[in-house]
Amino acid sequence: MPEVTTPYATGAPCWVDLRAQDQQAALDFYRDLFGWQGAPGPAEFGGYAVCELHGRAVAGIGPATAPEGMPEPPTVWTTYLATADAVATQERIIAAGGDPFAPAVDVGSLGRMLIATDPQGAEFGVWQRGEFFGAGVVNEPGALTWTELHTSDVDAAAAFYGEVFDIEFTPMEGHDSYWELRVGGLTVGGVTRLADDPPGTPAHWLTYFAVDDVDSTVDTLVRRDGTVLVPPFDMSAGRMTVVTDPQGAPFAMIRPAGS
Repeated sequence: MPEVTTPYATGAPCWVDLRAQDQQAALDFYRDLFGWQGAPGPAEFGGYAVCELHGRAVAGIGPATAPEGMPEPPTVWTTYLATADAVATQERIIAAGGDPFAPAVDVGSLGRMLIATDPQGAEFGVWQRGEFFGAGVVNEPGALTWTELHTSDVDAAAAFYGEVFDIEFTPMEGHDSYWELRVGGLTVGGVTRLADDPPGTPAHWLTYFAVDDVDSTVDTLVRRDGTVLVPPFDMSAGRMTVVTDPQGAPFAMIRPAGS
């Protein structure tokens, strides 16, 4: 099993979580889909659930909450990028034209986090490790395997994430409109043009979970009231699909080539 035992480098995706209108329904859905185990957590952390796969932290699911008088936040998966200093990263986000709309806050002794949008409007999280450094298992069925930025301006996004996290955007060999995200020379995700998404789609980060069999997992998803946005198809990286859960949170599933 691809367990993660060392902290993530600054700029690397280290965690994903979901804020759901019905937390228990989301926990039940992803348990049935991916085999995750999780339950609402302590009230001091807002009931946030750390889901596990084979006993290792794999993703978070929390209840969607909003300040009084504000609309409920959308049900979406959020990608967190690692940092050694959340406050310093927050300052760099502001200087580079981003918006840390949920400023840095301590999460007990676990770490420190913030939520921001980049200048093109894509929302992302930042995590500074404490006792918790992020996902303890990746790149296996049921776990995070890829994260992908969909942006309206690749050059501007490259400048922003380069300035804030020292992430490099590198053209992917053999692809005219796809870039690799690299941290310290290692590929940690991808970037694509928002123009290739359906009209009206906002800039966003898309979470990919690995599965053993895309088609049978889609069948399970549909039986549990999920929705298929992009039917399963084959491409160079493997067989994939884009879907939403029953509460509308989009994500991708992929069986990587050669697996």
